[in-house]
Amino acid sequence: MQRTNPQAVLNARELQLQALLLRGLSGDAVAYRDFLAALALHVRGFLQRRLARRPSEVEDLVQEVLLAVHNARHTYQAQQPLTAWVQAIARYKLADHLRSFARHEARNEPLDDDTDLFAGTGAEPAEASLDLERLLEQLPARQRLPIVHVKLQGLSVEEAARLTGLSSSAVKVGIYRGLKALARLIGGRSNHEHQ
Repeated sequence: MQRTNPQAVLNARELQLQALLLRGLSGDAVAYRDFLAALALHVRGFLQRRLARRPSEVEDLVQEVLLAVHNARHTYQAQQPLTAWVQAIARYKLADHLRSFARHEARNEPLDDDTDLFAGTGAEPAEASLDLERLLEQLPARQRLPIVHVKLQGLSVEEAARLTGLSSSAVKVGIYRGLKALARLIGGRSNHEHQ
């Protein structure tokens, strides 16, 4: 009996979603609708793992992510991994949601774990890491270091504050402003690449 390679299944799933998106971007409304429906399943699983303590919030956030994907569809490039592109949008929306929630409650929810949007493909290319490093280098230390320590290394806000010499609130502000700056940088890059 032959075993199915989970990585191959995940790669095939991504290629199928990418094909639907590209057909949708070329004007095929049925393919685009199918893309959003299939993507919703992945986004829902991604968010359910991260909002396990607040399952009632998942559906609204799924819709927000799908709307953000729809609104940003013109920024997607065919040579770009769909996983990384959608996951960046989903993480940004999740961060916004948790930040809004944190204003109402004094606790933080971890944004990162070892799973990704398409069930942990682990196939995010090395280029994405290099791109992220280059983008982070453009940020001031007050934004870059909190993102690196909290979002990439998984330290708590308090641990990052001790390491950087910033206050906990300055670390949170640095993350917030740094993520917004990264989004602007990414938007600027994709605009330059389309020109």
